[in-house]
Amino acid sequence: MSLVIKLKFFFEKYGFHVSSRLADKLGMRVTNVRLFFIYISFVTAGLGFGVYLTLAFWIRLKDLIRAKRTSVFDL
Repeated sequence: MSLVIKLKFFFEKYGFHVSSRLADKLGMRVTNVRLFFIYISFVTAGLGFGVYLTLAFWIRLKDLIRAKRTSVFDL
């Protein structure tokens, strides 16, 4: 077997076991725990992108309000 397939089997064998053990500890279903991790990953990625867009908008707005004057005669 190739290294990629061995690595895939390793993560499938031990990676899914983490969510099942966590579900057993919390007394929940495994599918709910996995869905929670999926939703949280989308929320955190969306928050970072939202902060980036907000900061870009503020910088653009600041540049529009405060015009850069290169000379005294631009007044």
